[in-house]
Amino acid sequence: MAPNSAAAAGIAQRLGLLPRVSQTITLDSLVPSNQDTKVELIQKAATAIGSSLNPAAIEPRPTDAENVKALTSTAARLSTVAEKSQGPGVGAAKRLSGLLLQLATSEPRLRRNFETALVEPLRIALEELRQALQAQRITTENIPAELARLWVSPDGRARVQVLAYGDPDDTAVIRNFVTTVLAVEPNATGPAVMLFEAGNTIVRSFIEAAIFAVLAIATLLWIALRRVADVLLTLVPLLVAAVVTLELCAAFDLPLNFANIIALPVLLGVGVAFKIYYIMAWRSGQTALVQSPLTRAVMFSAMTTATGFGSLWLSNDPGTSSMGRLMALALVCTMTAAVFFQPALMGPPPSQVSRSEPEFEPPPQDLLPSRRHEAETVDR
Repeated sequence: MAPNSAAAAGIAQRLGLLPRVSQTITLDSLVPSNQDTKVELIQKAATAIGSSLNPAAIEPRPTDAENVKALTSTAARLSTVAEKSQGPGVGAAKRLSGLLLQLATSEPRLRRNFETALVEPLRIALEELRQALQAQRITTENIPAELARLWVSPDGRARVQVLAYGDPDDTAVIRNFVTTVLAVEPNATGPAVMLFEAGNTIVRSFIEAAIFAVLAIATLLWIALRRVADVLLTLVPLLVAAVVTLELCAAFDLPLNFANIIALPVLLGVGVAFKIYYIMAWRSGQTALVQSPLTRAVMFSAMTTATGFGSLWLSNDPGTSSMGRLMALALVCTMTAAVFFQPALMGPPPSQVSRSEPEFEPPPQDLLPSRRHEAETVDR
């Protein structure tokens, strides 16, 4: 919005020079150019065909019998011409001749319906042509008020419409278009700007949600595990699974949208449970975690959850379907990180490491005379 029409013209001129802009429209854009030449040509056309469009006398409407006679004679002439001619139009002429004969021999009601279907659109087109031949010079002052109100408000503010260069349904085109326009006119608004800013708001919100989720998970892990190293051993595979999920989205051409981005915080909440199971088993001294019943339990649990979320993949709604695909992919990644990556990252259990260290051996009994003397005294 510009404060007045003059400012709107300046904005339109500046924005029209941008490579991402295909067209700018203001109220002045509705005023045709070269009006003197165009009006002169329209007046000449009106003089040439005015008598045909507005005859002085109109013959009476033909009767049904006259219509039947005209249809029959026209069908006969078409059939005669088609029999003496050759070419691609012969078949069409014969078919039209047969249809006219069929209409001529049908009920009067069908001929009236045919007349209405054929004549009424022609009558409307001729009336539009009569109106067009009465064209006059157009200025911003004599533009219809309901049309001018769309471009200039009662207080004088003027609207500038800016169209993008390229496919308006392409997210990259809209992003580049809005960024370019806002760099020149920061106060620009409209559907493209609102869609662009809404997307940025949602992305920022989910980034904040992911950060808060990670901090909350880390806090709960610290309360439960009481070891920084164990907390890191739980979080690192979870973050690796999230990164791999995003990389596979790019590889499989599965872009994030307003619907499936919900799967990312869900991935953190569901995925951390698998990691805790392995941490607790590892701290209790269990070995061979990949071959253990725990791994089978984790795999069945992940498959059950993936089936529940992945069923959204079958939805007819594109957003819901993409959310199901991303959730299924995220669960596969977090399960793989828990089953294969986390056991390798943790290494041998702490109890096994302590048993592998050399134990303290007490000195021989003969090197402790005072202890042997005390034992003999007790025996006596």
